[in-house]
Amino acid sequence: MRILYFALLYLSAPLVMIRLLWRSRNLPDYRRRWGERFGFYGAPPPAGGIWLHAVSVGEVQAAVPLLRELLLRHPDHSVLVTTTTPTGSTRVRDLFGGKVHHVYLPYDLPDAVGRFLDWARPSLGLVMETELWPNLFRACARRGIPLLIANARLSPRSFRGYRRLRRLVRATLADVTRIAAQSETDAARFRALGADPERVVVTGSIKFDLRLPASLREQAEVLRRALGSHRAVWIAASTHEGEEEAILAALDEVRDLASALLILVPRHPDRFDRVAALCQRRGLPVARRSRDGEVTAETRVYLGDTLGELPLLYAAADVAFVGGSLVPVGGHNVLEPAALGVPVLFGPCHFNFPEIAPMLIEAGGAVEVADARHLVAQVADLLRDPNRAHQMGEAGLALVEANRGALGRLLEQIEEVVAVRQ
Repeated sequence: MRILYFALLYLSAPLVMIRLLWRSRNLPDYRRRWGERFGFYGAPPPAGGIWLHAVSVGEVQAAVPLLRELLLRHPDHSVLVTTTTPTGSTRVRDLFGGKVHHVYLPYDLPDAVGRFLDWARPSLGLVMETELWPNLFRACARRGIPLLIANARLSPRSFRGYRRLRRLVRATLADVTRIAAQSETDAARFRALGADPERVVVTGSIKFDLRLPASLREQAEVLRRALGSHRAVWIAASTHEGEEEAILAALDEVRDLASALLILVPRHPDRFDRVAALCQRRGLPVARRSRDGEVTAETRVYLGDTLGELPLLYAAADVAFVGGSLVPVGGHNVLEPAALGVPVLFGPCHFNFPEIAPMLIEAGGAVEVADARHLVAQVADLLRDPNRAHQMGEAGLALVEANRGALGRLLEQIEEVVAVRQ
């Protein structure tokens, strides 16, 4: 199985490069730093540091509290953060600047992985959430680098996919020192795939431990005045292909939202221009945040086409819809608006948050909507009933506060792994 995996990796390499070129049409950064994707880097970080891998923006954002604690607790260790996407790379640099080292993680080719580890020389590896790379994990084990999957989760879809490759996945998990799972359900799935039960622990989701900047509220108030202090504002965030079209079409059918402003935030930057054009084709006046577009009484859509500002945009809204949930993507982080006391709506496809989404509904902080029409109807109801919206926001915030502590438990596991190695 491993030999077949090697062969497929090398055979698919040209196709991967073509895909990078294709994606670079809309996001030029995909055309840059190709050497890093094959394990070729510049000056190395100090040896013996801590290495953390977070695929893209979502994983980087989830890792922020962990990275801040690592920097605080281990000032004598360098911290290296790897990502796969340019947007993840940008987010790391925006958040941490020169406090951490950053490069792309190479493709899981044996020689590329070897060059990366020879260059980075970490004393500990942390991989966020669901990433399983057979060659990388085997190389870490052979070099004696302890490897911990942090905030680990396996959606039903990922579990089914990995189960088809059970022999390879079992061998890969055998190279992992510790799996810190978000829930017992996630832990059970890792064990079912062959992970050593003694290496799997449940620490909870560190997404509950999100700490927002003290100045965020003040910034949101300034933004809200610019958007219109006496105007209802709602946000559709982290939306994907198919969601914007459905939401804008449904919006035309609800007169109660004619005076409300929609903040629309596509998930991927390479779709910003297309979504702006979509709004214009539908005859909806648009202001773009990246261009400091003026919001007037006629503006119907405020396009959030910047990176790293989603918490600010959530804080400026009265109601939040979390995208990737009306299409089979699995949904995005429903706790971000909840932590701001904003009532949350999401669609039926929330398998990326199989434990958290039901918890938020049960607590009264969120409502699941069936489709775009149901979504805009719920938005209209909440905007008409500020008391209900406030109660939902308070319930979501209370749930977040009650479930903090996963970060501390995860750090205990990391310290234990480090202590054992020493």
